[in-house]
Amino acid sequence: MRLAMRFLALLGALGALEGCSSPGKLTDSVHQGPFFQPRNFVGGSQVPASIRRVAILPVHGGEFAPPEAVEPLDPVFATALERQMRFEVVVVPRDECQKCFGTPDVSSVAALPHEILAELGRKYAADAIMFVDVTAYQSYRPLILGVRAKLALVADRSLLWSFDEVFSASDPAVANSVRRYYLDNELRHLPFDLTPGALQSPSRFAAYAADATFHTLPPR
Repeated sequence: MRLAMRFLALLGALGALEGCSSPGKLTDSVHQGPFFQPRNFVGGSQVPASIRRVAILPVHGGEFAPPEAVEPLDPVFATALERQMRFEVVVVPRDECQKCFGTPDVSSVAALPHEILAELGRKYAADAIMFVDVTAYQSYRPLILGVRAKLALVADRSLLWSFDEVFSASDPAVANSVRRYYLDNELRHLPFDLTPGALQSPSRFAAYAADATFHTLPPR
């Protein structure tokens, strides 16, 4: 009971300190920017009505990131894609990818296994396939994550959308955007600012990068 009361008192004190320092919010870059705007992407004016379901492949790390770093990114990117609400998303597991194509993940720029798009389309009733590649990776400060992504149509193998950017926490605009992402989505009700911690967590940094990546998809 005493421990709980002390904890509440500490929260109150921190809240009071935050209130006293609220004018500082006017100069905190998380509120003022600059903010990062991805520019290296191309896509149609909208997602065609015929694209109802998209299968997302496991993230490919290649020479840039080891499997133990890349595998945890699979649910991060799948969740970010689902949150865009452009279409239904179905996840292709690594073991299924290995069984079907002899590799746990597939690069968007490599020679694709024979008929991979058609086979995935049949297996998952998918109209399009999402590829995600890691093109740069650094898990210590400053965090770095390069993302290349492509959305390919099953019917004719054409690209509906492609994206290629490097997110670096050393870029003030990226750092501000990471902090604002968590301030807007998770931490707005706390009496103190925990957003700088996202710049030290590879998984939280990747969640922002995935959201920023898929936010550039054409609208419905």
